[in-house]
Amino acid sequence: MSAVIADRHAIESPYAWTRLWVSLLLMTIGGSGMYAITVVLPQIQADFGVDRGAASLPYTLTMIGFGAGGVLMGRLADRWGVVAPLLVGAVGLGVGFIGAGLAPGLFLFCLAQGLFVGLLGTSATFAPLVADTSQWFDRRRGIALAICMSGNYTAGAVWPPVMQYFIDMAGWRATYVGIGVFCIVSMLPLALVLRPRPPAQPAVPVRPLAPAAGNTARPLGMAPGTLQALLCVAGVACCVAMSMPQVHIVAYCSDLGFGAARGAEMLSLMLGMGVVSRLVSGWISDRIGGLRTLLLGSVLQGLALLLFLPFEGLVSLYVVSALFGLFQGGIVPSYALIVREYFSPAEAGARVGTVLMSTLLGMALGGWMSGAIFDLTGSYDAAFLNGLAWNGLNLLIVGGLLWRARRMH
Repeated sequence: MSAVIADRHAIESPYAWTRLWVSLLLMTIGGSGMYAITVVLPQIQADFGVDRGAASLPYTLTMIGFGAGGVLMGRLADRWGVVAPLLVGAVGLGVGFIGAGLAPGLFLFCLAQGLFVGLLGTSATFAPLVADTSQWFDRRRGIALAICMSGNYTAGAVWPPVMQYFIDMAGWRATYVGIGVFCIVSMLPLALVLRPRPPAQPAVPVRPLAPAAGNTARPLGMAPGTLQALLCVAGVACCVAMSMPQVHIVAYCSDLGFGAARGAEMLSLMLGMGVVSRLVSGWISDRIGGLRTLLLGSVLQGLALLLFLPFEGLVSLYVVSALFGLFQGGIVPSYALIVREYFSPAEAGARVGTVLMSTLLGMALGGWMSGAIFDLTGSYDAAFLNGLAWNGLNLLIVGGLLWRARRMH
């Protein structure tokens, strides 16, 4: 009987694929915490009577909590399995959304967003699910991670228009409370599907340009902490650039006179194309490895970000938003794949959580920074240029790591 159960729960078994689709659904639901604040940003600014920089602060605190919570939840998953952080996350999202919806002022709204929605909520449906998925696949690990992490962008495609509809109908506060109730009711039963622990891990397959994959003591000929630190800096840099359109596209469209609803549609389109990008990048990464895929995504993201500067028409912004989503969606999954190529599987939860934390801190920093630059200059042009500079730093780091991998290979 135990042998039958073990075979049923083997790597890349039908159960592993079922588990992957449940993880995708959980990440889509949990991703509401990441995108809700971008939709209500104009309402927050008006309701609480603050400037654009202060209205961006709840997003920044949410992403800081999201990033720090990724490490915490990753360690919790390493020790107790992925279900434990998911249960915490369901309750955290419920309490956070309901509390934020009832908050009388900006301080309590920020507290609910940062502590409950970010630290205890959305974080539980990101790094733990990514690390868990990486341990249920080997030959198709790249595409499996891409599918799982598409939940993050599926959330961005689904939640903004849904939220905008209910905001127009009932207001942002009632919408927040409704999302909180939905997260608790839907996530708790889904989490129980993931109770079986990952099977014993085979040797990590060597990817192209990953000759040191089997040498977890000296990945790429350097200390593991050094490589992880470089990946973290690269993660911050690429996501400062990524956050500019994702966080401020709704406010940007409102400033241009197109209205918040058009901005929500652009955000939905951007992140919907990001799902396509993640799937394609996952397929590509299984063939060329994580480092090459990351470099490709970073180059294309910089190109798309540059296109926002000369185009301010409604149709052109829809097109550029779609291109931005299509070009940058594969960046973040590449970090998880690189971690699995170069580090021990026993450390997957904590190391994936730490590297993904850096990407989320980059989103947090970039979201606030863009709002502050807007307040100083009265325009988003300087914010786009700031994003391009950070994207350049990411290219330097990833290019250096790829050069080192080529030399060792």
